[in-house]
Amino acid sequence: MSEYKRVLLKLSGEALAGEKKTGFDEATCIKVAEQVKKLVDDGIQVGIVIGGGNFWRGRSSEKIDRTKADQIGMLATVMNCIYVSEIFRSVGMMTAVLTPFECGSMTKLFSKDRANKYFSKNMVVFFAGGTGHPYFSTDTATALRAIEIEADVILLAKAIDGVYSADPKKDPSAVKYDEISLDEILAKKLQVMDLTATIMCLENRMPMLVFGLNEENAIVDTVSGKFSGTKVTV
Repeated sequence: MSEYKRVLLKLSGEALAGEKKTGFDEATCIKVAEQVKKLVDDGIQVGIVIGGGNFWRGRSSEKIDRTKADQIGMLATVMNCIYVSEIFRSVGMMTAVLTPFECGSMTKLFSKDRANKYFSKNMVVFFAGGTGHPYFSTDTATALRAIEIEADVILLAKAIDGVYSADPKKDPSAVKYDEISLDEILAKKLQVMDLTATIMCLENRMPMLVFGLNEENAIVDTVSGKFSGTKVTV
């Protein structure tokens, strides 16, 4: 039985693309859905934020105004959430997609009350569209939504299996931390989340569990305590 009642899961867009690096890898998305269903069946309320990197990286074009580039990124996250929420439905969950701006009839406008209403009906709630403002990443949206909905913890699913002293792909001597505080992450300038998100988590005492999405059963293991990633403490 998990100690957590409500969690916010952050998925990277690239992770959902699998080997293809862009678009969606359906098999990967189904694996995620099946794991989340186990959490929901255990009575855990799950919110989800998804990055947009499988479609668009806002800083990758020098020709486009930053505000417009970020707006494209926000819409990429909306596409991701609509797609993944449908995969979740296909394995037997109820879902809702909330955005901080109007998207016609495709999504509903975010409010804490609305999110809580959906959680009370055992629905998985997707928080799409970032914060709705340019210059804020989906990391910041993750921190903001986790704090707003009073999640017990942020589950940060990454391409690598935890927090390291340096990028393990570039530095073979990089050391993995089993546990590290948000203060240490800031002091050592470690790239776990961006600076804005890290400071928000620190100020609001929001812990994180950082793990590799590609590990077998990683999400379920992380929530149930069989955890091999990095615990980020407050």
